[in-house]
Amino acid sequence: MRRHVDRAPDSRHALFMSDAPLDGLTLLSFESRRATEIAQLISGYGGETISAPSMREIPMVESPEVVDFFERLAGGTIDIVVFLTGVGTKALADVLRPRCSPERFCALLDRPTVVARGPKPRAALRTLGRSPDHIVPEPNTWRELLGLLESECAPLDGTTIAIQEYGRSNPDLIDALRARGATVLPVPVYRWALPEDLGPLRDGIRALVRGDADVILFTSAQQCAHVLTVARELGVERDLRAAFGRVAVASVGPIASEALRAEGFTVDIEPVKPKMGPLVREIAERAAAIVRDKRAVGGDPRPC
Repeated sequence: MRRHVDRAPDSRHALFMSDAPLDGLTLLSFESRRATEIAQLISGYGGETISAPSMREIPMVESPEVVDFFERLAGGTIDIVVFLTGVGTKALADVLRPRCSPERFCALLDRPTVVARGPKPRAALRTLGRSPDHIVPEPNTWRELLGLLESECAPLDGTTIAIQEYGRSNPDLIDALRARGATVLPVPVYRWALPEDLGPLRDGIRALVRGDADVILFTSAQQCAHVLTVARELGVERDLRAAFGRVAVASVGPIASEALRAEGFTVDIEPVKPKMGPLVREIAERAAAIVRDKRAVGGDPRPC
């Protein structure tokens, strides 16, 4: 378990007493790729971070889906290409590199309509030299994506739509598009796996169960699944679920929130903009009061 800020042992009991809004609060983060960045943001508001990375990206090199996508794209039989993530957009170009240079990939994208789910895939596409034809409005969920495709790319019946996936499929989106008569080609370019070193994640879960965390942060939907998987392995899933009722639960955006609610968890904090900076800022503004209220209702013996 990695703590990014050292504090006095009893400082967590000074909740709500400091000018720094997160002073005395311990935040448990499951972020992996940007763990240091989120810890620095938390530290800037006076909080302490328990870093418990929960995911690892594994590229799917030369997967059959990627090969099929390339052949259809080169053959001019794909009508719409949807890029869901910036990382996935770059990964797809890299995976295709042995077959297709980035310049040719960009040229092949001239024919189909190109849709970016948000600013990150848009930026990645621009790096390749292709600006998207449409950008999904915030909060960038599959529902906004479906609405954009229906309004800007209609009729969908008879179209072939390739979707760059980001670690796991979205069956709701795929089923909705197929119900509208589209042929959907999921293109997974990486998948999420548990970290090779599970020690920090196990320690983070144990800390939450012990009551050593005041706020828990989820920055992706898959984090919830991995946390529950490891909690079951440790035999503490029931205690983990109970611990959620004693802390402020923060989600970066609607996709992660939907996954949490599907598991029966209440999301206390979700920023209007689904980004890390606004998430930590909103935590700083609201977490202390949420923790205080939850402890009062739950009869938590620790002072507030």
